[in-house]
Amino acid sequence: MNVGVCRIGLRLPENMSLKGKRRVLKSITSQLRNRFNVAVAEVDDNELWQLATLGVCCLSNDKRYTNEVLSKVAAFIANGRFDVEMLGYEIEILPL
Repeated sequence: MNVGVCRIGLRLPENMSLKGKRRVLKSITSQLRNRFNVAVAEVDDNELWQLATLGVCCLSNDKRYTNEVLSKVAAFIANGRFDVEMLGYEIEILPL
């Protein structure tokens, strides 16, 4: 069994409040959950209006599949029509 964890840094340049940040992140997280069947949470930069860090987790028997899903998640955010700019991402796969 493999657990894949992806940390994604985002910048929200047009955002002016925590309420606006919450609206954008809720849209992104719900789409990721529905489309890729992954667990998603905001893990850092909670009090900053224009920065966000998302943690995405995928559990699978196949290491390659886990990496593929998390790479597709990052590409979906980067190419999506969200009001965000991706600062970077890192993927770590942990065998259990």
